[in-house]
Amino acid sequence: MTSSPPASGTAAPHRPADLPDAPTGRPAPSRTLCVGVLAVQGDVREHINTIESLGGRAVPVRRPAELAALDGLIIPGGESTTMDRLTRIFGLAEPLRDLIGSGLPVYGSCAGMIMLSDVIADPSVDQLGQPQQSLGGLDMVVRRNAFGRQRESFETDLAFTGLAGHTPVRAVFIRAPWVEKVGDGVQVLAEVPAGGTPAAGPLEGTTGPRRGVPPGDTDAGAEPVARIVAVRSGNLLATSFHPEITGERRVHELFIRMIRGEA
Repeated sequence: MTSSPPASGTAAPHRPADLPDAPTGRPAPSRTLCVGVLAVQGDVREHINTIESLGGRAVPVRRPAELAALDGLIIPGGESTTMDRLTRIFGLAEPLRDLIGSGLPVYGSCAGMIMLSDVIADPSVDQLGQPQQSLGGLDMVVRRNAFGRQRESFETDLAFTGLAGHTPVRAVFIRAPWVEKVGDGVQVLAEVPAGGTPAAGPLEGTTGPRRGVPPGDTDAGAEPVARIVAVRSGNLLATSFHPEITGERRVHELFIRMIRGEA
């Protein structure tokens, strides 16, 4: 997969960071981590509570100056089109791209996964005909609201590579994306197996065809396929689902270990 300007079906740019607050090394094990949570929209408080329950310090981020001195950043679930618009309005988009390119550890859940994807398969288009943009960083193609609308939300247990313990993750999917394609440098951590993939509803504003069928197939008689819902590439981690709203802390624990260079 290749990079080009962020647009419909294209990859977001990545440039070496030239910021004074770019990460220069791993935090000392004894130091309390400072994790920012992008707070322009979405379930910010839930992520802050989870990080603080694990002994870290979590701060909301709404302005470029608040990116300084962060050890890591979380992009929460919410509405990716709104996040895209507001990060550009608040002057956050370019500094965030620079920090992602410089190696800052970042975790994105649900809409955050979309924001970290290099390519959005089905970007929203604004009133001027401009497609939504992502921040990029993960060499993959993601599809928005892929499991269906709000009423197709569901929960399931997932095997998740790299977490502490052997019990599955209880994952909640709310208008969730899935990953349709990953590049060679992206590790798949979790999938919803074909047998667990629900029959999703139609595209929003339409009467068909169903989501949840393989690309190119009609929905009549199509067999469900496994869907990628968690990935990692270097310092970037993303999930389609919301561990922060179920009390599942192991994904955030993994992210903290990534920040410290322990995973």
